[in-house]
Amino acid sequence: MTPNRAFGLDLPDYPWDAMAPYIEEARKHPDGGVNLSIGTPVDPTPEVVQRALRDASNAPGYPTTHGTIELRESISEWYRRRRSVLGLDPADILPTVGSKELVAWLPTLLGLGAGDVVVRPTVAYPTYDMGAHFAGATPVAADSLAELDPGTRARVRLVWLNSPSNPTGAVQDVEALRAMVDAARGLGAMVASDECYAELGWGAWDPAQGGNPVPSILDARVSGGSTEQLLSVYSLSKQSNLAGYRAAFVAGDSAVLANLINSRKHAGMIVPYPVQEAMRAALSDDAHVAAQKDLYRARREQLIPALEAFGLTISASNAGLYLWATAGEDTWLTVRRFAELGIIVGPGTFYGDAGNGFVRVALTGSDERVAAAAARLTA
Repeated sequence: MTPNRAFGLDLPDYPWDAMAPYIEEARKHPDGGVNLSIGTPVDPTPEVVQRALRDASNAPGYPTTHGTIELRESISEWYRRRRSVLGLDPADILPTVGSKELVAWLPTLLGLGAGDVVVRPTVAYPTYDMGAHFAGATPVAADSLAELDPGTRARVRLVWLNSPSNPTGAVQDVEALRAMVDAARGLGAMVASDECYAELGWGAWDPAQGGNPVPSILDARVSGGSTEQLLSVYSLSKQSNLAGYRAAFVAGDSAVLANLINSRKHAGMIVPYPVQEAMRAALSDDAHVAAQKDLYRARREQLIPALEAFGLTISASNAGLYLWATAGEDTWLTVRRFAELGIIVGPGTFYGDAGNGFVRVALTGSDERVAAAAARLTA
């Protein structure tokens, strides 16, 4: 008789649970806590999107896994207009239930398993590792495939890129992206590029201020004009305040997308029809994206000098919703010093060993809460 085993997956504790005592400390502040740790949007979902959701709310039938042709055409047009990706076939686009579920399940859906290697950046969103674990593959942290020993390099099946980066805000230019694509293709590996902060470039990556758009992996200057072995992953949570809608998509390699669509049909991984219509409205309206970015730009410009006045040095932070900063001390000491001011920030250690000594400060507080944080840091 087989001995009883515990049911469930043997996974590490969810890292954010470790923040409980610091959150409690911050809440004791007389003016209340300011949560700048998790990048969840706090501003309203645009009315144009809410209206589209309401108008599509009578949806008694099952939606299609592949998404409506109207949605996929709007995504293709968005790639052309906003990402300099021309001629993307709507058949090679798939809506997903937010981008995190795709990140977590992509290695499994690609058929990876024991012996296969998934490469992710040295400082990275932890779900890249979890996706490898779910599939039984091995996650490896590296910023270049040349860093890997020959045995490991030969087993690489998936390479995650994240530009702009969460948490560092670093942006990879066309040359850096192309070098990684060429190296991965040389190994026969897939490259999945998580690009969900692409509309939130700052400085040299802010078109509204005379900068260049953040490049996509599907840009012909990167891809060589072919989507083979390439996937671009995007989410509307950040640019359109749609985190609660779970609205995202993936586009790229024709054969791989066809296989993903078939697998997701079997698994019932489907974006609800009203959400598909909301996505279509969001992707067709650039005005709300620019207005939201202006809000984040103002909060960013207020927080940077305040953090520097508190003794932190800002690193990278060229795009995205976060400031990646260090006080030259242990991460958790910095987290505690912020908590004593009633401010909650994200520990850099959540993003890999290379994040030790850093904290991630989100721009996703209301104007009033960001102003309160800035006042406390500069007092």
